[in-house]
Amino acid sequence: MVMRNLTMISLFFLLGPWFWAQEVPNDLLSADFHKGRRQEVRKAMPPNSVAVFFAAAVRNRANDVDYVYHQDPDFYYLTGYREPNALLLLFSEMQKDKDGGQYNEVLYVQKRDERAEQWNGKRLGMEGVKGQLGFERAFNAEEFLNSDIDFSKFGNVMFFDFKNDFRDTKGPADKFDLIRAFKEKTNYPTDYDATKQQLYSMIKATELENSANVAQTLGRYLNYYQELRSDTLLVDFVEAKDDRSRTEIREKVALQLQSNNLNSAKLEEIMNTLREIKTQEELVLLKKAVEISAVGQIEVMKAMHPNMSEMEIQGVHEFVYKKYGAEYEGYPSIVGSGNNGCILHYIENNRPKVGNDLVLMDLGAEYHGYTADVTRTIPANGKFSKEQKQIYDIVYRAQEAGIKASVVGASFQAPGEAASEVVAQGLVQLGIIGSPGEARKYFPHGTSHYLGLDVHDKGTYQPFKENTVITVEPGIYIPEGSDCDKKWWGIAVRIEDDILITKNGPVNLSEMAPRTTEAIEAVMKESSPLDHFKLPSLD
Repeated sequence: MVMRNLTMISLFFLLGPWFWAQEVPNDLLSADFHKGRRQEVRKAMPPNSVAVFFAAAVRNRANDVDYVYHQDPDFYYLTGYREPNALLLLFSEMQKDKDGGQYNEVLYVQKRDERAEQWNGKRLGMEGVKGQLGFERAFNAEEFLNSDIDFSKFGNVMFFDFKNDFRDTKGPADKFDLIRAFKEKTNYPTDYDATKQQLYSMIKATELENSANVAQTLGRYLNYYQELRSDTLLVDFVEAKDDRSRTEIREKVALQLQSNNLNSAKLEEIMNTLREIKTQEELVLLKKAVEISAVGQIEVMKAMHPNMSEMEIQGVHEFVYKKYGAEYEGYPSIVGSGNNGCILHYIENNRPKVGNDLVLMDLGAEYHGYTADVTRTIPANGKFSKEQKQIYDIVYRAQEAGIKASVVGASFQAPGEAASEVVAQGLVQLGIIGSPGEARKYFPHGTSHYLGLDVHDKGTYQPFKENTVITVEPGIYIPEGSDCDKKWWGIAVRIEDDILITKNGPVNLSEMAPRTTEAIEAVMKESSPLDHFKLPSLD
């Protein structure tokens, strides 16, 4: 029987790719989308440059079990390839191979392997990448190790800093080997410091009239990264008293940057700009992720009761995600009841019963790479208490102000400033704080971040542009033991929605999930499909 199965497996490989055909989602991003994104990167690249992108590393969970693989968002954005151990090269101009063929991109991928695919699933391989992802030039990753690419001829070799969070899996041409080969081919200095190189690039690119502002930014970096304080050029630029001194330092910085052609700053700038504005293809998937997440909130509102555990609530949300075909959660789910809600990134979700407390639920589905980020706070017993409602209504009014401020041309800080003003006034009126300046201790975070392939997506943080998607998420958190009346202790409220910025004003993509106290209480009175779902008790 075993021998027969092995024979059949061999036969399947001989029959060719058609045998492996299987049903897959029909709404994935198209090969043309990814090709178009690569072209936009090339447009932004400096002349005579090459951009190098590595696939995400395989990460070990324990022993011989790895975490579920998740592709690097930039790599997926540009290729559509969802496997590890791959490398993408983009060239600003056409290159010629030894046979006279021309190309401006190359994708190296993990090769087909019968035994590996039996255990871990089908690989696209070179032919699959050409046929499905539209690459004309694709090779097995092993070929990069022995390639004769001359990186020294380029004015800029652009790449993202290595985080050293990958391991040598001992497999052929894994990420460890690909990075090692890249470093050898580029004469990568052993003391290369990507953060320092980024700051040098900032100094070099800054006009003299803006140098004082840049000096302030560099000062914050030096305060945060203590190891940078030993760099005399950075310290001297921050402490310089006149334009002449800063000009001299800029000249020295320019010489330092010319010591090699490695550039770990420019690619970040390009991808931040590109990914900030969503295409229509992206918005379709992002809206789907948001709507799935909103339905999850609604179904939990229907099912909620005081005897539920935080983990059970999390499970209902995530079941809804899977029911709609969302592959992952966009980030670790947050379900914090009572005082647990005061922990901003509370992910333990292990309280056995939520009781009569408020339950803060910050969760988002990831659908075909794009993640939502929706938060609702609801009373476990279906009815807001007087104090809970008072706090909730402040946050609601703050969010309304923040959403209203989310318009094309407004500063990235505009939603937060509008929301913070409402929160401060509300807390003063309730006597929880004595002056607006104290509000920060109960509202300690900003209101907005970009949303897309990452939950905290890439962007420029410049004035809002059309077709940008952000979150607006004010909150008030009053932990037990706070310096206010005990009746407020343990109340935590956050309301978060995903906002599409358009030329006609902000659009709330998650509006189907109720936000007002009245609407929430009304939905919580509705019956749930889970009302009669009973499992046997276990000792």
